[in-house]
Amino acid sequence: MAYHPSPMDTSAVSLPAELLALSEILAKNTHEVWARQRLAEGWRYGEQRNEQNKEHPCLVPYEELPDSEKQYDRNTTMESLKLLVALGCKIECPGLAARAKN
Repeated sequence: MAYHPSPMDTSAVSLPAELLALSEILAKNTHEVWARQRLAEGWRYGEQRNEQNKEHPCLVPYEELPDSEKQYDRNTTMESLKLLVALGCKIECPGLAARAKN
């Protein structure tokens, strides 16, 4: 049986500027959650991914990831935000403006 992914089409959704700013915060958090889970499973940093030794080159702070890896987290975040908007959700972040000033 072949699997054919069919995510909801969000190509017509454009996000307002405040959600674009939120997306980078969410992307970083996505990486942090992933890394925490990996570390809890016994993984550690390694220059190359090695399933047997549980080593992964992305077990570094988000800021140290190559842009190609950051883009994976950004894409996940953007698609999630766009889906929420497409479903009619209203996302308000009063604390985001204050956070952006810091």
